[in-house]
Amino acid sequence: VDLKECLPSAEFISSTDGNFKILEDGSVYTTSTISLSAERKTFTILLNDIQEHVQKKIHVSLVKEEKKKTRHARDTVLKRTKRRWGPIPSVMIENSLGPFPLQIQQVQSDTAQNYTIYYSASGPGIDQDPKGLFYIEKETGNIFATRAVDREQYPSFQIICFATTPDGYSPEIPLVHTIRIEDDNDNAPYFTQDLFEFSVPENSKPGIIVGKVTAEDKDEPYTLHTTLKYRIVSQNPPIPPVFSLHGDTGVISVASPQLDREVESGYLLLVEARDMAGQPFGLCTTGTVTIRIEDTNDNAPSFRQTQYEVRVEENRENVEILRISVVDLDEPRSPASGAVFEIIRGNDDRSFEITTDRNTNEGVLCVVKGLDYETAKQRVLVIAVNNEAPYMLAPHSQQVSQSTSSVTVHVMDVDEGPVFKPCLLRIDVKECEDVGTSIGRYVAEDPETGNSEGICYRIAPGQCNWISIDEKSGEVRTIRVLDRDVAEMRQGQCNITVLAIDRNGKTGTGTIQVVIQPGNKNYPRILKTDYIMCRDRKPICLTAQDGDASPYSTPFVYRITDRNLASSWKITRHNDNSVYLSPKGDIPFGTYDIPVSVTDNGGKVGETYVKVNYCDCMTPTECNGETRAPREGSVTLGVWAILAMILGSLLLLLILITICGCCGTGVMSRPVTDDCANHNLIISNTEAPGEEVMDHNIIPLQTTTDHGGYGIKTGDQQTFESVKGRGHTLESVKGVGHQTLGSVKEGGGQTMMDTCRYSYSEWHNFTHPRLGEKVHLCRQDEEQKHSEDYLLSYHYEGKGSLAGSVGCCSDQHEEEALDFLDQLEPKFRTLAEACVKR
Repeated sequence: VDLKECLPSAEFISSTDGNFKILEDGSVYTTSTISLSAERKTFTILLNDIQEHVQKKIHVSLVKEEKKKTRHARDTVLKRTKRRWGPIPSVMIENSLGPFPLQIQQVQSDTAQNYTIYYSASGPGIDQDPKGLFYIEKETGNIFATRAVDREQYPSFQIICFATTPDGYSPEIPLVHTIRIEDDNDNAPYFTQDLFEFSVPENSKPGIIVGKVTAEDKDEPYTLHTTLKYRIVSQNPPIPPVFSLHGDTGVISVASPQLDREVESGYLLLVEARDMAGQPFGLCTTGTVTIRIEDTNDNAPSFRQTQYEVRVEENRENVEILRISVVDLDEPRSPASGAVFEIIRGNDDRSFEITTDRNTNEGVLCVVKGLDYETAKQRVLVIAVNNEAPYMLAPHSQQVSQSTSSVTVHVMDVDEGPVFKPCLLRIDVKECEDVGTSIGRYVAEDPETGNSEGICYRIAPGQCNWISIDEKSGEVRTIRVLDRDVAEMRQGQCNITVLAIDRNGKTGTGTIQVVIQPGNKNYPRILKTDYIMCRDRKPICLTAQDGDASPYSTPFVYRITDRNLASSWKITRHNDNSVYLSPKGDIPFGTYDIPVSVTDNGGKVGETYVKVNYCDCMTPTECNGETRAPREGSVTLGVWAILAMILGSLLLLLILITICGCCGTGVMSRPVTDDCANHNLIISNTEAPGEEVMDHNIIPLQTTTDHGGYGIKTGDQQTFESVKGRGHTLESVKGVGHQTLGSVKEGGGQTMMDTCRYSYSEWHNFTHPRLGEKVHLCRQDEEQKHSEDYLLSYHYEGKGSLAGSVGCCSDQHEEEALDFLDQLEPKFRTLAEACVKR
């Protein structure tokens, strides 16, 4: 590589690939054997001028040469080539004794005479150059070593040799010469640990692995210098030999089944590791191994004594009476020696208990329930002992039976106080019993005499004062009415302590548990008594409540106690505590006070007056607590009457629109004659072409007369009401048949009948003021058409109009006697609700 053209002032030359070396003259050499696995290999040569801080790069690419085609033998052409210098690798003995300098190798070239070593390196430390270790004679090419070499420090060397002519020309390629340091067995093996510690359970079978020892050697691997053999040098105690050591792996295993911790708790082994495959001339070292024998429960515990006797006073509790010791050869304070005691006979009433003292491993026998001398003067207990860990039978040994010991307990007599039998007496009392009722008897006995003579009874102070006890007989009576709902009672019961005192002043105690059974002390009552019932006569739900518990509460039985009201009102069952109240038929509006009796499951009756305000309303809020009934003289309009009114108003609106159109164009110039309205009116009970619908629920209208005004009278049909005074009003006239329009005639109190036609003037006088106002208020849309007051489809009535309705009753502030509209019949009310929802 021409370095001068790139950077003549380069002070530092290096390569990015360590496998290649660049010299100052531009020569590039490989520092190790290179295998070009790919077709191309690239690296970069870096040139640095430290003073000028300039860096240049030269990129080098190596291309793999293609192999030439092999020529056949007959085509082979002999060609003379130049012999190259290439000595075989040299070998130097480690720690050689000399004499030094020691000649290693000679390198010669046919064309060069001067030889130099440019670089030398070692295997482990490629960057460590042992200065002065090797040199080469310039004239002869002999390579010498100046001192001995340690293979563990420098396993091998690579030396780059150069051959030049006297004028400095290098006709030969630099030679990479390898010097290998031959290993000498100068390192003895050594163990990886100063002390190996293992453990193995006693009574282990032969072949059980105990552990493994490991040694290493610094000499050359995979040679005899590092091939080690292990053996046990000594065992302490020496007899009998119980362990074996594998020579190649260093694994220690059990060789004898005679491992007994109670005989020997541990062993000390001295082991050896020798190289040269264990040959006597090999180097060796020794190590120490300790093996601890782990304890197993192969020794059963046994009592020191097989019989014990002890005395204890009667009635003493939680008192220690005896300590029992055992013998166990297993390791102390371990599960194999920890004693577990058990009373296997004589403790059926659980009066005794035995535990283990962990510090002393003794059994502690205690009395936990007082003994009775009068019942048994002597108790005999049989106690057995085991270990915490399960017993393991040792090899070549027989099964050992469980060790037991008997304890005789003598009970000593003591003067005792009276004893209640039973100590807790339960007395069940019904709630609300009368004061002074005898509820039971509670007596005590003297344990020595077995009778109750001379014993007096008292209730301990601080008890709930519900009962008293007779001082001599022990009879229990109530002194207050028992109530399970008071604060002193806990879930309906109370515990009372009773004292029994004998002639000697000895005292015994007992407990009376008074349990108050639920009684029927509360009568059922209805919670809500005020109701409002509208014209839909929706049933009223009555709910009663009873403070008693089952079985003195639900189910309830309801009954109306007043015979007159019972004939018009009925009660229907809903559930166990609720019923429905509703009228049986048509009843007048008004307020009803209904006496309702409620009987609970225990037969207790409570009577409550239920106030029902039967109001002429749609929702209860309309009544405001007052009864709303139809006024005198007012008549309720039927559904078909209201429908006829609406259809008539629409017909008048159409007539008015037609008249206005004719007047605007000048076509109508002659007076309008009477016309028959029958051809424009639709029968009120027909909603569409089809069958005629008749509703029997519509109340027929009766004929009425008009006093001082205009009157309308029909024989078989429901008509519009008369028109009075200065305000035009309509009344519903009761009659039979279909709804039609009546004629409007002037007369002094007489009603007139027109069978078919009605004059235009009469209709005009009645509707002109209202229709004019409606037309004036009618809004128009963008197309200058009447918008919201146009007739719509039958099933859709629109969203409202500023002008309101075109009916004859729309202007209510000018009308009189229109209160009848507040008491419309249910059919029309249902229609009104449907319209409001839309």
